[in-house]
Order: sequence, then structure tokens, then C-alpha cells
Amino acid sequence: MRKPFVAGNWKMYTDSSDAESLVNGLKPLVSDVKGLDIAVCPPFVYLQQVVNLTKNSNIRVGAQNCYVESRGAFTGEVAPEMLKDVGCDYVIIGHSERRHILGETDDLICRKVVKALSAGLEVILCVGELLEERETGKTDSVVETQLSNGLKEVAAGDMSRVTLAYEPVWAIGTGRTATPDQAQDVHAFIRRWLGTRYSPDITDKVRIQYGGSVKPENAKDLMDCPDIDGALVGGASLKSDSFAAIIKAAVH
Repeated sequence: MRKPFVAGNWKMYTDSSDAESLVNGLKPLVSDVKGLDIAVCPPFVYLQQVVNLTKNSNIRVGAQNCYVESRGAFTGEVAPEMLKDVGCDYVIIGHSERRHILGETDDLICRKVVKALSAGLEVILCVGELLEERETGKTDSVVETQLSNGLKEVAAGDMSRVTLAYEPVWAIGTGRTATPDQAQDVHAFIRRWLGTRYSPDITDKVRIQYGGSVKPENAKDLMDCPDIDGALVGGASLKSDSFAAIIKAAVH
């Protein structure tokens, strides 16, 4: 049975005071929650602070992005080795906001995945379709292309350190959420695809999160679906009580 995984993506929100309040508010609410993995992903400038605040807790820390090189003249970029050095365990790669606002290509995303894994990080790789792609019946083909290209250089032996996150772009930050049936259909498709790309063993073990306006009110219905193994949470992760409620909803 796959261990659920709930991660909070703080995006470009919070300051140092907010970060401290969020973590200190969350820790006692989830300290006795067992049987799942929990992570928060703050902005780069607060990573070290949050790593320090989460020591001796069951909350791990991830970054929201990384670059494809270890060091060099790449102004404004952050190497995965730097993330590992400050205490990160995870990095989010291929979030739709980086694909569609910042123009990241599948090729660049694949290079980031490979580099992050080689640096010892675990990867949350995001995939998902635009509204017009869903409305024209292209969801499966879009997701398949993103998976095929994003994982094309990832060996089977490294997939134990990859979590996939299905995030329909039309549900991110909009208040719209895929129904449990809609989400389950795509998660099941992703799991079938894993079987064709890798092996039945990997198919059964890789965790697939759902992301897109996840809230305490819909979290349990989503995560009760057989192929949904947790959530990548945006806005609701910015309040310790709502994020804790989502975390608890993931425990079966």
C-alpha cells in the first residue's frame, strides 16, 4: 500500500514572520499524525528558516524549483545541490505556473528532474492540462506527453524518489476543483501509463498527488479515490488549521 503524501506549496507568499507562524501553528496540529509524509515548500529565501523550524518534527521541507547545473554563471538560479545543502528533501518541478507563465519546456523540466535526483533530492513532478485541452478531449494526450518527456531520462531505479502530481491547470487558484471522478480517471490513466513505461511494480508504488483548489471540504472525497495518494496544496496550505485538516483527511 502506498504511503500518502501531502505537500504545501506556498508559492510567492509569506514573509519570515508568516513562515514562523505557519510552521509553529502546524507542528502541534500534526505531531501525532502517523502513516503519511508531510512537506512544506516555502520561497527560496525562507528555506533555511523553515528547515530550522521543522527540526525534530514530522514535517519535511521542499523547494519550488531548481536549475539544471550545480554551479556557474547563472544569475538568479539555484542549484539542487544548494537546496540539499540547506536541508531540503524535495523539489517541485514542472508546476503549471512555470510551464505557462515562465515558459518552461518539457526538455528543460526533464533536465531538472535528472539533476535534482542526481543531487539526492526527491522530486514532485507536476503534469496537467489547460481548460481548452480538457474541453477538446485532449487531457490524456497532454498528460502523456508531459510524462513521457519529463521522465524520458529517468531510470526505473530512480522512480522510488519521484512523486507525480496531477494538477489540472483550470483548477489551480480558481476555486474550481476536479470532481473525484474526474481526478481519479486521470490518476488511473497515469498509473496505466507507468505500467507501459516501467513495470507493474513501479506502477503500484509510485505516488500520485492531486493538486488544484484542494480544501478541507473536498480533501477526503478526493483522497478516498484508489489512485490518489495525497495532495499538492496551494492556498489552503497558507493556514495551519486548513492544511492540518487536509493532512488528516489523507490518513486512511
